[in-house]
Amino acid sequence: MSKKNDIEQALLKGGELPKALLKQEEDLSKAAKVQGLAVFTADCSKARNLSALLRAFAKAVDYPVFFGKDIDSLLDCLKETLAEQKQGYLLLVHEIHSGDPDLKEDVNLVLEVLHEAAMYAPKVGKTIAYLVNHVGKHRPPEPGRGPQGYTDVE
Repeated sequence: MSKKNDIEQALLKGGELPKALLKQEEDLSKAAKVQGLAVFTADCSKARNLSALLRAFAKAVDYPVFFGKDIDSLLDCLKETLAEQKQGYLLLVHEIHSGDPDLKEDVNLVLEVLHEAAMYAPKVGKTIAYLVNHVGKHRPPEPGRGPQGYTDVE
């Protein structure tokens, strides 16, 4: 089976996509658009707590400012975003610091919600596929400087 067919099949299936597709993100995005899926990218690189992770997802899907600050709000966000799409969507999760001891529990909660949302999608005739780029700990802050916050501009 070709790489293109592998990508198409993975997207049709929905849910968490194989880590091997991280190197084919551009092809994956193109294939998603061909299948009528919207493509969203959640940049979690600066998230150091659950609240920041939730903001990264809300920002990715352009969810309203009044977004709640708990894990149930993320599920609502993902389901409402799905309702706005014809076919569903692909969510690319960039640099989630699952190797950071302070975030490990929060990352696991987020992954559970992503799975739950993906399992809900077929019930309404749509697809949610997601690809997670796990990375280790955050780099320690430079001496004399605090860690860069999620909203800080470089």
